[in-house]
Amino acid sequence: MANLNIQIPSLKLNDGNSIPLIGYGSKLATGWSQMLNHLKMGILSLQLTNMKAGTAWYKSDSGSSIDRKLVDAIKTAIKLGYYHLDGAEVYNTESELGVAIKESKVSREKLFITTKVSTNINDISNAIDTSLKKLQLDYVDLYLIHQPFFTSSDSDLQSAWAAMEKVKADGKAKSIGVSNYLLPHLTTTMKTATVTPSINQIEYHPYLQHGGSDGPLLNYMKEHNIANSAYAPLTAITKAKPGPLDGLYADLAKKYYVSEGEIALRWCVDQDVVSITTSGKEERLSDYLRTMTFTLTPKEINEISQIGEKKHYRGFWRNKFSENDRL
Repeated sequence: MANLNIQIPSLKLNDGNSIPLIGYGSKLATGWSQMLNHLKMGILSLQLTNMKAGTAWYKSDSGSSIDRKLVDAIKTAIKLGYYHLDGAEVYNTESELGVAIKESKVSREKLFITTKVSTNINDISNAIDTSLKKLQLDYVDLYLIHQPFFTSSDSDLQSAWAAMEKVKADGKAKSIGVSNYLLPHLTTTMKTATVTPSINQIEYHPYLQHGGSDGPLLNYMKEHNIANSAYAPLTAITKAKPGPLDGLYADLAKKYYVSEGEIALRWCVDQDVVSITTSGKEERLSDYLRTMTFTLTPKEINEISQIGEKKHYRGFWRNKFSENDRL
């Protein structure tokens, strides 16, 4: 385990607020539709699943008792210096986040808390109040619309964003953004927006680059100063293995005396991409901090990107895309 005292650097958002470039999150290991099917069948209670070389947490019942294992895992992350904590109402773990934040004794000003709305997307005003109550907070640093697939018309996207703007205006979120938005969702939202989304959190890794920096999605985000945040950034070294990057990742890990996980995270950080990762293991979280002890060369970043284009792998929302849709 790395014995490091390293501060994770931050990225300035388009509204002037800053977000740490690496966050500790709880992401579903199964696909969204699969999780919902499990819920309907009543077979999920409390589930720990392996994902992104880490541990993903999900509870099917928001009213169930506090899970101390998750609370302790979050407290461990905070202790190590992961002050960016990423959650969502649909995970039903906001209460655990709130308890961990309170028990950590770390001042609120040091923490960057994200949560997302999806289940109660039609009542965002009530959804943020419910989330804040569970988190035991007066505000979150970042509030996201979790996914755009709830819509049946352009007006659905636009009215949801108007509700998000009110959340920000009311001081309940310092920054607001979206997640899993494609180019049409962003352009539709921007037609009536008075506040530009600060961030778009998407599945992003070398095997899913959304057309690259010059592709339509990332280029639009760049033009409007919408930050890119990556979930599942370690996919190429976990569930997408074997792949064309295996040899290069191994060589770079040997060169920089780090793990392949740190190479994968550094590829994001060096492109100013906010990365969300997670683990229930203190040793692994500590080792991830070595990401801040080196930088990849521009040539190495480009090589990872170019080789990554040789394989396509999408881990989430597969039912929404054709098999070869890389955007």
